[in-house]
Formats: sequence, C-alpha cells, structure tokens
Amino acid sequence: MSGIKQLANQTLWYGLSNIVGRFINYLLTPILSYFYAAVAFGDISILFALAAFLNIIFTYGMETSYFRFNKNTEEKKVFNTALSSLMLSTTLFTIVLMMMVQPLANLMEVGNHPVFVKYVIAIVALDTLAVLPFSKMRFEGRPRKFALIKLSNILINFFLVVFFIGFCKTAYEDGSTSILVKIYNPSIGIGYIFIAQIIASAATLIFLWKELSSFRPDFNKKLFLEILAYSTPLIIVGFGGMINETIDRFMIVNRYTGSIDAAKEANGIYSANNKLAILIVIFIQTFKMGAEPFFFKHADNADSKKTYARIMNLFVIASCMFFLSVVLFLDIWKHFMSVKKHPEYAEGLYIVPMLMMSKLFLGIYYNLSIWYKLTNKNTMGAFITILGALITIVLNYTLIPIIGYFGCAIANFTCYGTMMLISYFQGRKHYPIPYDWKRSLEYILLSTGLYLIHYFIRNAHPAMIIVHIGGILLSLIFIAIVLFREKKELIKIPYLQKIYSV
Repeated sequence: MSGIKQLANQTLWYGLSNIVGRFINYLLTPILSYFYAAVAFGDISILFALAAFLNIIFTYGMETSYFRFNKNTEEKKVFNTALSSLMLSTTLFTIVLMMMVQPLANLMEVGNHPVFVKYVIAIVALDTLAVLPFSKMRFEGRPRKFALIKLSNILINFFLVVFFIGFCKTAYEDGSTSILVKIYNPSIGIGYIFIAQIIASAATLIFLWKELSSFRPDFNKKLFLEILAYSTPLIIVGFGGMINETIDRFMIVNRYTGSIDAAKEANGIYSANNKLAILIVIFIQTFKMGAEPFFFKHADNADSKKTYARIMNLFVIASCMFFLSVVLFLDIWKHFMSVKKHPEYAEGLYIVPMLMMSKLFLGIYYNLSIWYKLTNKNTMGAFITILGALITIVLNYTLIPIIGYFGCAIANFTCYGTMMLISYFQGRKHYPIPYDWKRSLEYILLSTGLYLIHYFIRNAHPAMIIVHIGGILLSLIFIAIVLFREKKELIKIPYLQKIYSV
C-alpha cells in the first residue's frame, strides 16, 4: 500500500496546484465571456488551440522520455542532453514560425491581427524551456515546490488579465482620465490575454532558476539518438491527442453552416461549454503528473501490476464522482459562462454530459497507455492515436454541417471510447494487468443512470430547489454505494479511516 500512499500524497500536491490553479484560471471564463461575446471567445479558443499544437512540436515527447531514461541512465546526463536539445530546437522553431506568422494568422481566421500568433509562439517557446525543470521536480519527488511555482504562474496570469481587461479596458470605455487609459490600447484587444500569459511564463522561468542553473551544455549524441528513437512515436501520440482535443475548434469555423461570424459564435459556445468539463479534466491532468513517474519507478516491483489495477479502480470511482458533480448541477455551473448577459452560451449545455463521459474514457486510456510506454512499444500508441484522430476528423467533417457542435461531442465520445477499448485489448496481449473491468463498468453505468434520473427530474419542470436537492441526494447515493462496496480498499487510506470508524 506504500506505493499507492506515495502516489496519493504526490497527487494531492499536484492536485492542489492544478485544482486551485485551474479554478483561478477558470474564473477567467465568466470574466472573458462577460466582456466578450461568443465570436471573440471563439478567436481566443482557436488561438490557444494553436498553442496546444505548437507545444507538441516544441517538446517532441521529451517529458516522458526523461522519466523513461532515468531508469537506466544517470539523471544529470539525461537532463543535460534533453534540455540542450530543447533549447536548440526551440530557438530554431521560433525563428521559422515567426517567418510564417501571416499565413498562420490567415489559417486561424485572425488575419487582421497577426501579432496574436506572435504572442502564441512566444508563450509556447517560454513554456517549452520550463518543461524539463518541472519534470525534474516530479522525478525527484518535490511536488510542493512544483505546486507553488505552478500556482504563481496562474496567479500572475489571472491578475494581469483582470488588470488589462477588467480595469484598463473598462476605464478606457468609460472615458476615464486615469493612468489606466494610457496603458490600454484598444487595437490590441484580446491580445492582452496573451500578453498576460507571456509575462507569467517568463516569470516562471525566473522561479525555476535553481533547476535551470544545474543545467550544463553536456550533449551526449548517443543518448540523444536513443531518446529521439523512443520519443518520435510520442510526437505522433501528442499530435493525435491535440487533434482529438482541439481540431473541432478549427473544423467548426470551417464546416459550420452559415456565415463566418455564426461559425465563430458556435465555436465560442462549444468552447465555453467544453470548459464545464473542467473538474474531470483537472483530475485527469493531476493524476498524470503523479502517475507517470510513479509507474516508471515501480515497474520492476513484483506486485506492480496489481498496484496498477487497484489504481485504475480508484481512478474510475473518482472520475465518476467528478462526472456527477458537474452533470447533476449544470444549472449552477452554467452561471460561470455569464449566461445572463450572453444567454447564447446556455444553448450548448446539452452537450456537457457527453463531453464529460468522453473525458472519463480519455482518463482510462491514459491509465491503460502505460503498457506501451513500459514495453517500448510507443509505435503501437501512435497507431491507436492516429486511429482516434481519423475518427475525430471524419466525424467532425461529416456531422458539423448537419448537427453543429453536437457533432463535435459525438466525435469526442466515439474517439476516446474506441481508443480506450483498443488499448485495453492490446495491453492484454503485451502487458497484461488484472484490471477489474466488471466493477469499473458498473460504476460508469451507475453514474450514467443517476444522471438520467436527474435529467428526467430536471425536465419535469419542478422548482429549481427540487432539482438541486435531487442532485445532492443522487450524489450521496453514489458515495454511499462506493463506501460500502470498496470498504476493504478504502479503509487502508488514512484520510478515509475516520469515516469508517464512525
């Protein structure tokens, strides 16, 4: 149990930074949706989607490779070689992309503002240089410092956005004579959101100075070629993942029936509602931070596979709880999109449950993917991801003109469900782990059933207080069932021992 306790402890700290940080960042959604209509929100989302794609190019799988090669090679040598490579490639990529700014801006449908693309490139370049220092903290088991720096980045970004958009923009539009008016340039517009992130990313590198100062330009060519051979399929995995997560934003703009403004509005509605899946996304990302180095470190343990199976069971339970915490209280969560001022955002609420379930499938897939990372079969992972990307592209291309952004939700659900199933059956052949799939499936079906019960209650037009009470009761039913069925496992966790002792 010590291994799971260690993972739980580190995940708690990673979760603190991720949950608190994401929540703070999430508060930007009502702020931005208040000051900007869905069209502008669509531009913001598509530019950050570009950043996600560029991040894969700039990092090319070095993070996972760093954990993998630290098993058999001196950490300092891996760190120096990998960071040397990233520094050189980041410089080259940045120069090349800066020469392609206008074509990229035209592709993003922001051709009148090519500087926005420059901002995105700068953010990605700065964040790339922070990847390995953060990975070094995770490998060395220093989640507290990791959490503090991550939170600092998000807080700086949040307060700068609030300052630029909430204060300076408001002062300018109100005709104020304060110094804030001199700071704000209306031609920059949403660009201030990216400027805030550039400043935050630069500050992060300063906070990481101790880790960066340990770097020595000691490039080991043999080691680099081994790392590159291992990480190359991960680039495809990363690209496929980004296609699955972000290509729908691009395709809505290009495949939506109607004018470009109507397409951007639909993109903004879809993007805002997609953010309501924030809780389960936060949990998945938090889990990955602790789980990836944990899985590699414990791979040689005699009971490692049993440990992985137990972790999967707990992961599914937690994911189902996050699923219910959103879908049972959509009438509360919708207010984070400023639906009173911009009621069009509420039009997309019906896609949230399907998006939430697709994220749950994605989280299970992340758990399953450890088999090809541990067995050096990353090419298989690339094939699975390519298949998922093809499903995403084909379904979005086909469905968006017919049913709009609901087609994006269907594509997400189908893609991640397929990837999850293929990875499971392939994993049974190459690295069999005794997952209790019957129990996991029961929890998924139970949470889905509870949502459907609440859906019928909600649509029976009762008072809103009845809807909320129903959501609370259904949540408690799920928790009670879990506590009863999983007592043998959960009672071993210190935080839950008091509950069972009552």
